[in-house]
Amino acid sequence: MKKIGIMGGTFNPIHFGHLFLAENAYEQLGLDRVLFIPSKNPPHKSKPEDITEQQRVDMIQLAIKGNPHFELSTIELERGGITYTADTMTILKGQNPDTDYYFIVGADSLFQMHQWYQPQVIFDNCTVAAANRDHADQEALAKQVDMLKRQFNANIILLDMPTVQVSSCDIRERVAERKSVRYYLPGEVLDYIKIQQLYSGASEDRT
Repeated sequence: MKKIGIMGGTFNPIHFGHLFLAENAYEQLGLDRVLFIPSKNPPHKSKPEDITEQQRVDMIQLAIKGNPHFELSTIELERGGITYTADTMTILKGQNPDTDYYFIVGADSLFQMHQWYQPQVIFDNCTVAAANRDHADQEALAKQVDMLKRQFNANIILLDMPTVQVSSCDIRERVAERKSVRYYLPGEVLDYIKIQQLYSGASEDRT
């Protein structure tokens, strides 16, 4: 069986936190590769209005181009309507029954997944690999994992990795305020943000 990781999100923009999580999952789980799947219309977030789908795709491609085991998938962008993880995992597993999928998330997502659309379908079609970040409440996390296992027969793996305090929202705000985002995201992505004048424009030098 092939072992493929799934990194989903709006990636608006993609940053080192995403890449760090994906690389740690790849190494700890012994994955063959990790798919970065930008969402079209995620149910829990408003649709990005300040950026096109192609611009998000471009930034992902720039961020992962030097890593041979990272790959872009536009499976969700090609579908209409609300983007549900359950639908994506059903399609992927149907197309590739010989593949074991690992859905990579932050530990905070584990506290919400039972409220996602058709959570049983998600857990039936993949293993959930969650970043066991050092700021997480370990007792609460253990209880949540136990609940998901009992209620959904979920297969959950906690990844051992430190906290990376970077968010796409913070980056957008800092760029709009002309503050430095050096070391928040790859230089090629920052250059693209400047050229495309995304997020109300970036500073003229690489900050």
